[in-house]
Amino acid sequence: MPRRAKDHPAAVWAEVGRADLVVHAGDWTEPALLERLRSRADVLGCWGNNDGPEVRALLPEVAQRTVAGLRLGVVHETGDTRGRERRADASYHDLDVLVFGHSHAPWDSTTATGLRLLNPGSPTDRRRQPVATFMTAQVEDGVLREVQLHPVPR
Repeated sequence: MPRRAKDHPAAVWAEVGRADLVVHAGDWTEPALLERLRSRADVLGCWGNNDGPEVRALLPEVAQRTVAGLRLGVVHETGDTRGRERRADASYHDLDVLVFGHSHAPWDSTTATGLRLLNPGSPTDRRRQPVATFMTAQVEDGVLREVQLHPVPR
């Protein structure tokens, strides 16, 4: 069984302290992290494949919210990279931005219909990536701005 991080890195907690909204794409692994985040910021989150019944009882499979006019969604799994944009267009046509997780691989693309797809990677489990990562962004007047991928300092 893989080792799981017990906590987010300090750099992530610092950003949480500045955030109006934290978007988390699943694999909380225990409800305590969700509660810690909720005590510090507004959270839009979904459950992931490594989340058990306790977390799944607290979060939906897909979460959606309109943020400053931007239709935002978050889901854990979007499937294989091949065909991802096509599948997302078919399934999430009512969104402007979809944040997803599962692969732990950063991703930023825009589909044929204009849906922005973002995966922040993982701040705790980089898997096959050179560094652990997270993303920040700003929303203004229904537009996603200043999307930045941040490496987690070692």
